[in-house]
Amino acid sequence: MNKIDRYIISRLFTITVFVLVVLIFIFVVIDFSQNSDEFTDHGATIEQVLTVYYANYVPEIIRLVTPVAVFIACLLVTGQMADRIEIVALKAAGVSLYRLLIPYLLFAFFAAGVISYLDGFIVPKSNVKRIDFEHKYLNKPSQRIDKSQIFRQESKNSILMINYFDPKGQTAYHVRFFRFKDNKIVETLDLIRMEWKKKKHQWMMYQGKRRIYTEHGVISKHFTKRDTTLNIYPRDLARTTTDVYQLTYPEIIHYIQNLERSGAGNIDLPKVQFYSKLAYPFSIIVVILIGVALAAERRRGGRGVHIAYGLTISFIYLVFMKMTEPFGNQGDMPPLIAAIAPHLFFFIVGIFLFIKAKK
Repeated sequence: MNKIDRYIISRLFTITVFVLVVLIFIFVVIDFSQNSDEFTDHGATIEQVLTVYYANYVPEIIRLVTPVAVFIACLLVTGQMADRIEIVALKAAGVSLYRLLIPYLLFAFFAAGVISYLDGFIVPKSNVKRIDFEHKYLNKPSQRIDKSQIFRQESKNSILMINYFDPKGQTAYHVRFFRFKDNKIVETLDLIRMEWKKKKHQWMMYQGKRRIYTEHGVISKHFTKRDTTLNIYPRDLARTTTDVYQLTYPEIIHYIQNLERSGAGNIDLPKVQFYSKLAYPFSIIVVILIGVALAAERRRGGRGVHIAYGLTISFIYLVFMKMTEPFGNQGDMPPLIAAIAPHLFFFIVGIFLFIKAKK
C-alpha cells in the first residue's frame, strides 16, 4: 500500500464519518419534529426519548445511511482528484483506473464487513428496545401477521389450533390439539388457556380436557393445571413484520426453520427480509464501483454535480429495492431473487460504467 492508497482510504473514512454524522443529525431532527407531540401525550420524558429511543435508533440509522455516506464520500474524493488533475497525472505515471480502484474496494469491503456485523448482531438488540418503546409511546399500527385462528403443526402427527394469542401476556386462549395416526384422529386436547413460563421454558396448561379415541369408544380425562414442553414458542405465534429485524443471523435461521416446520403461512416475508439483510452490505461495493466510474472524469459544476449524481442514484437504488421486495413477499418471485436483484442490476451497471470510463 503506497501513499496514494493511504490517502484515498483516509479521505474516504473521514468524509464517510462526517456525512454519517450529518445524516444522523438530520434524521433525528426530522423524526423528533414528527413525533414530539406523541412523546409528550404518552408521558415519555426527554431523558427516555434520548437514552432509550434515539440511542437505540442510531445503530439502525447507521446501517441504513452508510451506503449513501460511502457513495457521497467516493464521489467527493474522486471528483476532487479529477478536478485537481491528479487522476490524469496518475494515468500519465502508468497508474490505470483499475489500479486506482484497489484502495476504494479495500475500504468498501471493510465498510461492508462492519455493516454486516452491525446488522447481524448489534442492530437487532437495539431494535428490540426501540420497537418496544414505539409500542409504548407512539401510535404505531399493529404489525402482527397472525391475530386469531392460528394453526401450527406442533410435530409430524399433531396440529395446534389457537383461537387468540396475547403476545404481551404470552397467553393462548381456547387451545386445541389434534394428534393423528394413519390419517385418523386418535387424541384431542382442549384447553381454556395456555401460558408461557419463561423461567422454565415451558407452557403451562389450564383447565384441560383430553379425549382418547379407541376402537371401543372415547376415553375422557380432565385436569386443572399441567406444564408441558412443545415445539412451539411464543414468537412462533405472535409473528410481526419486524421479527427478523430484532433477531441475530443465527436466530433468524432458527426462526425461519421453526416457521417452516410448524406449517406457518407467509414464510416468504421473513425470507426476503433475511436475504435482504445479508445482501445489503454488498450495496457499498456497488456504489463504490459506480462512484469511481462517474467521478473519475472532470465535469462542469464540480462537487455539486457529484452530490446530485449520488443522491439521484441512491434514490433510484432504494426505490428499486423497495419495488422488488413485495414480489418476493407475495411469492410472485423467489425470495432470494427478490433480495439480490437490485444489487445485481446495479452491480452490472457499475461494471458497464467502469468499463466505459477512460482508463
